[in-house]
Amino acid sequence: MDMITERYELSCDRIKEIAAVQETAGDFREYFKKTADFILQVADICQNPGKTGELESLRAQNRALYEDILGDQYETSYANPSYACSRLGRDFGQLLSFLYTEIRAMIPYAYEARLEDMAIRMELFVEVYNAFAYAYSEAALHALPEKAAIPEKEEIRETLYWFVSDYSETASQWRVRTQVDADCDFAAKIIMESDLNDIRYLYQYGEFVSPEIEQMAQYLNSLPEERIQMIADTYTEGYRIGFVKGNKDLSKKETVDIRYMLGFERIVRAAIQNFAKMGLRPAIYRASNSVFHKKGVNKIGYFGADANKQFLYDHKDDIALFLDKKLVNRRLEVLKLAYEEVKDKAAKYAGPAVIEVFGETPFAPVSKKEACSLSAEQQKLSAEYTGASADIVNRYIIGEERSFTIIAFPVPDIGEHFAEIFDETVKLNTLDYTTYERIQAAIIDTLNKTKYVEVKGMNGNRTDLRVALYPISDPEKEAIFENCVADVNIPVGEVFTSPVLEGTNGKLHVSRVFLNELEYHNLEIDFQDGMIADYTCTNFDSEEENKAYVKENVLYNHDTLPMGEFAIGTNTTAYMTAKKYNIANLFPILIAEKTGPHFAVGDTCYSRSEDVRVYNEDGREIVAKDNSVSALRKTDPSKAYFACHTDITIPYDELGSIIAYDQAGNVYTIIEKGRFVLEGTEELNAPFD
Repeated sequence: MDMITERYELSCDRIKEIAAVQETAGDFREYFKKTADFILQVADICQNPGKTGELESLRAQNRALYEDILGDQYETSYANPSYACSRLGRDFGQLLSFLYTEIRAMIPYAYEARLEDMAIRMELFVEVYNAFAYAYSEAALHALPEKAAIPEKEEIRETLYWFVSDYSETASQWRVRTQVDADCDFAAKIIMESDLNDIRYLYQYGEFVSPEIEQMAQYLNSLPEERIQMIADTYTEGYRIGFVKGNKDLSKKETVDIRYMLGFERIVRAAIQNFAKMGLRPAIYRASNSVFHKKGVNKIGYFGADANKQFLYDHKDDIALFLDKKLVNRRLEVLKLAYEEVKDKAAKYAGPAVIEVFGETPFAPVSKKEACSLSAEQQKLSAEYTGASADIVNRYIIGEERSFTIIAFPVPDIGEHFAEIFDETVKLNTLDYTTYERIQAAIIDTLNKTKYVEVKGMNGNRTDLRVALYPISDPEKEAIFENCVADVNIPVGEVFTSPVLEGTNGKLHVSRVFLNELEYHNLEIDFQDGMIADYTCTNFDSEEENKAYVKENVLYNHDTLPMGEFAIGTNTTAYMTAKKYNIANLFPILIAEKTGPHFAVGDTCYSRSEDVRVYNEDGREIVAKDNSVSALRKTDPSKAYFACHTDITIPYDELGSIIAYDQAGNVYTIIEKGRFVLEGTEELNAPFD
């Protein structure tokens, strides 16, 4: 028996004892009983990790693992910080709710038989329990009052802190390896070796499998092979073209990072076969909910259904319990060591190929005072870590040498017209790029003459922005905007640039928008010389909560961000598809950004690849790739990047005008009252009719 197995089995034995008898103060007995029972339930999975059994029994097993955070049951779950604090007091409620949440991260480890990841969490639980049991026994022995029958809060926080610190190295090593090493093939084997017509394969992952996930897999199974291949070809060809257009050498790469939602395996299998013809093997890793890898509510990797989005939101900032300068330095140190161990494989990593989904029930979170939140100092530390960690990654996975692609599809949650919307989306993803290239070239030719653009809203939209443009010296050879025709960003339909920050001023307003799965009402961002000067929304009753919501989830805890991109979306077909099925609020940013002008806050589209020469199809070089912030990479790299880029789109029906002005004051109207009026673009209005 090896040491890990021994530790695991000893922990199981001890937790069985705890489940039988809880020698703690009364308020905590239920917590330790329920948590011990849950750990043993997960441990049982190691014996039969979803590979055998009838479909109904697999469904029951899967649901049982997520039962206490589903629906109304979350209200009385210790995973809910509000309930935990009401039962255990605020001091211990947050800490023990975090502990239970981290133990829930054991579910996928059981399916992958990762005993060490299970053992360290089980040992942590036992250590915390022992502290409570010792305090209880000491109080009983000396006839001390009830308040002495529990340990000090700081003792428990320290125990949890050192768990996070001590195991950061192990967690980072595993995470980095799975991102760049195709031999970490747990998911790839499921995809390539399973009978995908037998949807029991979905239960091998250890993710939550909703009825809609099953329905997605069954729907794709109903499509003919040639249609699946066409979808996969669009996806993988976009990836290949990204390297061609970016003048990057794909032949030097060996690994592609595939990200998807369960149910899409048939497309992913065909894509893996396509990538193999390019000399690429898949690195497919799980989107983790552990404190070691969590990044807000964003999912990076493959994932199942969300058992409860509010649960994810409640725990997005659990690191606030521990975050200090020492922990930041520790995490950066182990991240560098982890990449150093796999530096040869990291150098051959080609970049992500992402399948996004849309159509899930819109989520507007409830802000809970019991949930952890970062202090002002921790927000700065978090932003510092994000930037420094991105710098480390870029040393081993050089931005100038990698690419990506993103494509999106609806999921059955979108409603009764799912099949129709799926077909419409496939059409959107395969629109004739030559038509858009020609029309968008007319827009770029006009904007090449101009100095700045004014964007104004209508129908209640309060947008009033002046965007300064990069001055070019040779319009015959240079371009300010890139002509985007469905390579890395599918579908077609935008021209975009990095605006000049100085002279970019005004207000951006959108009445309703979804960004990274979160809903915003009346999102407003004010810019001064291209930098965010103020922001708010109307999601919550208090202005303080509204500002905090935007800062945490749009600014990613930075005090300010630059306008990294200005673009004009031209995919009116996508816009009218949204109107037809009333799904505009469900479109992902990937498609939404093509349905009107959009502005990205954060890094530019050319982040860490500014010196790679990029050309439009007409041979003109795109020269507006930098701004005064990203240019700091040459003198002060720590201030040049923010490791975020969030697109915010104004829909055509809220768009009053886009008007450009040249040095002499000549006026060029691109869009007026939501319609394209520039000569050569009128064809884009056809879908409106």
